Amino acid sequence: MKRIVFFSIKNIMLLMFFYIFTTSVVNAQELKLNDKGYFVDKGVNVMAFDDIYPEGHQGGVSIIMNGKRLATNGDIRLEQTPGQWQPLPKQNRRVADVQSNTITAYMSYPDSSKHLTGFNPMIYPDYNVNYVVTVTGVGRDIIVTVDLDNPVPASLLGKVGFNLELFPGELFGKPWIMDNESGIFPRQANGPALILSANTSHPGNYLLQQNITNPGKEANANDLMGINGALKYGNGYSPIVADDVIAAPYAVGHSFTVRPDDPYSMFTIKSDDELKLFDGRFNHNNGWFVLRTDVPAGKTKGAIRWVITPNVVEDWIYSPVIQISQVGYKPFQPKSAVIELDSRDTSRPFAELVQITSDGEKVVLREKPTEWGGFLRYNYVKFDFSNISDEGIYKVRYGKNESDMFRIANNVYQRGVWQPILEYYLPIQMCHMRVMDKYRVWHDDCHEDDGQMAPTDYNHIDGYTQGTETLTHYHSGDNIPGVNIGGWHDAGDYDLRVESQSTTVYDLVMAWEQFGVDYDVTSINQDTRICEIHQPDGKNDILQQIEHGTLSVVGGYKALGRLYRGIICRNLRQYVLLGDPGAMTDGIRGNDDDRWVFTQDNPSAAFSVAGKMAAASRALKGFNDELSADALAMCEDLYENTPSNNSTLNAKIQAAVELYLTTGNDKYKKFLLDNKDAIVKSVASTGWYTCRIIDKIGNKKLQNDFREAVAQYGKSLESQSAETPYGVPYRPSIWGAGWDIQNFGYHAWFLAKAYPDLISNEYVFNALNFVLGCHPGLNPQSFAAGVGTNSALIGYGLNRADWSYIPGAVASGTALIRPDFPELLEFPYLWQQMENCIPDAPDYMFLVLAADELSGK
Repeated sequence: MKRIVFFSIKNIMLLMFFYIFTTSVVNAQELKLNDKGYFVDKGVNVMAFDDIYPEGHQGGVSIIMNGKRLATNGDIRLEQTPGQWQPLPKQNRRVADVQSNTITAYMSYPDSSKHLTGFNPMIYPDYNVNYVVTVTGVGRDIIVTVDLDNPVPASLLGKVGFNLELFPGELFGKPWIMDNESGIFPRQANGPALILSANTSHPGNYLLQQNITNPGKEANANDLMGINGALKYGNGYSPIVADDVIAAPYAVGHSFTVRPDDPYSMFTIKSDDELKLFDGRFNHNNGWFVLRTDVPAGKTKGAIRWVITPNVVEDWIYSPVIQISQVGYKPFQPKSAVIELDSRDTSRPFAELVQITSDGEKVVLREKPTEWGGFLRYNYVKFDFSNISDEGIYKVRYGKNESDMFRIANNVYQRGVWQPILEYYLPIQMCHMRVMDKYRVWHDDCHEDDGQMAPTDYNHIDGYTQGTETLTHYHSGDNIPGVNIGGWHDAGDYDLRVESQSTTVYDLVMAWEQFGVDYDVTSINQDTRICEIHQPDGKNDILQQIEHGTLSVVGGYKALGRLYRGIICRNLRQYVLLGDPGAMTDGIRGNDDDRWVFTQDNPSAAFSVAGKMAAASRALKGFNDELSADALAMCEDLYENTPSNNSTLNAKIQAAVELYLTTGNDKYKKFLLDNKDAIVKSVASTGWYTCRIIDKIGNKKLQNDFREAVAQYGKSLESQSAETPYGVPYRPSIWGAGWDIQNFGYHAWFLAKAYPDLISNEYVFNALNFVLGCHPGLNPQSFAAGVGTNSALIGYGLNRADWSYIPGAVASGTALIRPDFPELLEFPYLWQQMENCIPDAPDYMFLVLAADELSGK
């Protein structure tokens, strides 16, 4: 009897142990909402409606697996393979409920604020719907359901569906399985084509909902669709029409598995209604693969139900990422590696600095790294090796992980670091110029037919608007002589914005004045409009580039009697052109492919340009005296005749600073002294250029007050820089923060030079190291293409269709996938991470030169 009782108790204890064990395992094997509002299980994260940029492949339901974002934009869309100009829903509310392990998003179509308006004007079809997307974690599954408040109309059946976009860069050459069918994700989009009716054939009338009565606030739908003019661009194709010609789906079924070959990237999606696998690159070069289920006819409640099952690797942990400058360091420059760790990683091996010698590897420093703490989703430690000054090739080792190789050398910045800006990037971006590089032609002479006066009451793509007047003596459609000279194409958009042109010139002037840049490896001939890369012509390249930008701004001013707002192609088909800009127009003036010239009434911009081009006038004196005089005359005219008020004060202060430095005229000094309180108050934004004249205008009180303001600002800089392990503030909105950070370091240099006891020069080094590879995320590339051991080669520039790079192009850099995932993908069409804009290259160039100066030549 006792024996039976004994075994019964033993069995009960075993059962209890088994229950506790299995329960803990089950609990560990669940996708649970964390305190940041997304689902987590080991290395798998599922985010939902936390991001803000679906037109840039950041939004809806997203899947991150083991440190890589594989899928995104899970949401109701109105086309099978939409691009950036197709209708987006409006997100009204998002609720994350930890108790029910659910995220609920309340959505609607249309978003009338985007209908034919804004930077990405869209044409919404005639369909009003509210819907709810519910995302629930159930064990290791994510259940996605969609409830609509009314059925899909017959005209949109097959168009309204739930899409999930799959990142192509991780999938080329990799397998998928749909039911009993399998395939390989192809490198290029493949036919056959499906011919369908377009949503744009039945647009909604949503402008009335916005009460738009003001002319010039809406885009012209016919221009967007390519119906008006520029018929040479294809046979009816328009990027704003995404659904009339699409690729037939690669497969149709009910169970789809991505990457069955790789447990770290594998996930399965099941649906009772059909799943279809599309290739979004068939009608948009920047498209992704799309998995989709159409909303069935008549369905509202439970119109969509997907079960997403990511594979969870039990022992996965984020491998340490060692982040260093991909270029290296000067011997007496501050030097440290930032090591990014999984927040669960408690191991702390020694860090080693390893020198690569002709006899093999040699450990020159070995010590425990210093704890920094948590930032975003990771923990960080730092390994300082500033005391190592011997020149050579090095790498950092942390446990089993190693960094890329880098140099410590006194001449580390002397070749192939800032120089590609002048050798390659700016020459290749030159407009109105044929650019050759020995055997290669980068592009032909372009836009010789610039330009025509833009139509009034017009909302153009990319933020250009023309009001009720042209603001010049030209009428809409008139040819404008004298604007077909100079300037640089901005990124891959081929437009000339006055702010980007003048800022690029200004940054080049600052580099020339502060560091005496004298470099000649390129031939630039304004008469023949030919540029030859690596063919010296006896002229300083930086002055030739200052001249090229000044020719555009001054030429526009002389032709128009005012500044242009911008010069840009007239329709969307031209705007998305990939390849040679010489093919954008025919070079014959007066027809419907000429670029439009926009103007604006913007006093702040006028003062800003006046200041920047006054600096150009200084630089060009003795190099091109006639252009120097024209630039100065333009700036003085803008300064005297532009109306000013409190909102323009900072811009006018900059204009006065530069005009005083250029002319020495006491009227500019008087204006600055009259506004000394404003100068002191605005040190955080204007101090970097006003500090150059404080001691020149001879007012002791201003000098003392300014110094105190700089001291207070220095404390703010310390606080901002302490936010991250990188010693700089990382606060991206949509674009990666690299441009902002190098601008932060560029401006800090002036203050550190003027007030070395108040402003640390470490901000310069930290900002440069961030751009050159010491930044958050899995990808520690240098943002400057072709610079350093490992750099961002696949950039968003005029050559983005080629998956190639322009040396010296500087990417916007690591973006933030909300709420806490830093990301830098290798993909040429992801503009918010890889775009190459012209003012940012000379900003970077200045930063390198500043670091070189500070650490001793």
